[in-house]
Amino acid sequence: MGIKKILVYGDEILRKESKEVHKVSAKIKTLVKDLKDTMYAANGVGLAAPQIGENVRVFVIDVSEEDEPYNPIVFVNPKIIQKSGATNSYEGCLSFPEAYTNVRRYENVKVKALDINGRPFVLEAFEGSLLARAIQHEFDHLDGILFVDHARNRFEADKELLEKNLLPIDSEKLLDEPELEEAIAQKTKVEE
Repeated sequence: MGIKKILVYGDEILRKESKEVHKVSAKIKTLVKDLKDTMYAANGVGLAAPQIGENVRVFVIDVSEEDEPYNPIVFVNPKIIQKSGATNSYEGCLSFPEAYTNVRRYENVKVKALDINGRPFVLEAFEGSLLARAIQHEFDHLDGILFVDHARNRFEADKELLEKNLLPIDSEKLLDEPELEEAIAQKTKVEE
């Protein structure tokens, strides 16, 4: 129990699809505690089980401000059931120490999951909020997708990764998201 080692980009576990949780057992509750302890120790907003070497469909998020008490949300077997809009998100990841780049995300999401007690809940996040972006980021980890796979500019992202002594983007994993990119470009034009 406690603070675990966070796997770094390049570790093959980060690219594996995670398995469904059949029961929110004592083992899963311990995993959730470890995820929270590790996330807080690393000053993260979210952490998914694969990032500490456990390929199960669990992640935690806490978007509380520095002056607020911790308010972690636990997601077991999450499913994104609705998504709309598009937004640019400047993101980093605890598995990519100090590397950040612009990525495409949906602006609004609705997610269904189980909580720490195995009870179902539905949560909506809107307007490209930190919560909306974090849900998508952590959810991707469960499918072996990493934030750089959504990079808006692969060459900028590769430059950033190189500067942080990380591997370049795997071009085969790069996601083609023309609708999102177009929506973000349109939105940017309107704002200018």
